[in-house]
Amino acid sequence: MPERHARIFLLSHMRAFTSLAGHILGSHPQINGYYEMHISYEDVSALDRQLDVFLKSDALKENSRYLFDKLLHNDYLLIPEQLGLTNIKILISLLEPEHTIKSIVHLFAQKEIEDLYASPVEAANYYIARVKTLADFSRTANQPYYYFDAEMLQRAPEKLLPKLSDWLELDSPLSERYQIFNQTGKAGKGDSSRRIHRGSIDKTRIDYSHIAIPQDALRAAQQAYQECRRQLIGNAADSASLD
Repeated sequence: MPERHARIFLLSHMRAFTSLAGHILGSHPQINGYYEMHISYEDVSALDRQLDVFLKSDALKENSRYLFDKLLHNDYLLIPEQLGLTNIKILISLLEPEHTIKSIVHLFAQKEIEDLYASPVEAANYYIARVKTLADFSRTANQPYYYFDAEMLQRAPEKLLPKLSDWLELDSPLSERYQIFNQTGKAGKGDSSRRIHRGSIDKTRIDYSHIAIPQDALRAAQQAYQECRRQLIGNAADSASLD
């Protein structure tokens, strides 16, 4: 075992199949971690905090190589060059805005206490700010990354997972089937719906047609998505898309 585990970071946004991605990655024998740890990675001490958080509820797999985390909010930064690691694998993904924003609204509208993101306009504002931050990261980070369209996890996993397996240099391929962990479905740990307990990719698309997004907000989100996705693909070391 190396002195310190290498890291995999998934940079994305809420409701972009990131819980599914985390479970698929975290089910691999070489990868530990599957949920969002809510840590900002600005210096080497963050790596110890990440390990501490993981070990509170899980154990490192024997002969494993990686520790995984995902960052979905602008409150949490990743500065790869400050972490002192020679092996960091960065994944970045986006999901198209209309479905994403409606999914955010649907999720937060179910909370007992009124939440900001139950508003389509505020959900759109979050989405726009997040994808722009990811595009900024792609221009300034000195670390190579792999971009993929988040839709591929649900619609074309047979194409995406072999590519991710190669990029991560895994000794066996990622599978469409995944483990159920002790934090699976818990509040604050990602997707809390019954779908994540399935143990395999659910390709059923949820209908959010009852949720309306003001046209100005939707147009702004679509423009941000198109511009930022173009930059993310253009700056990526490699990528996979539905195009």
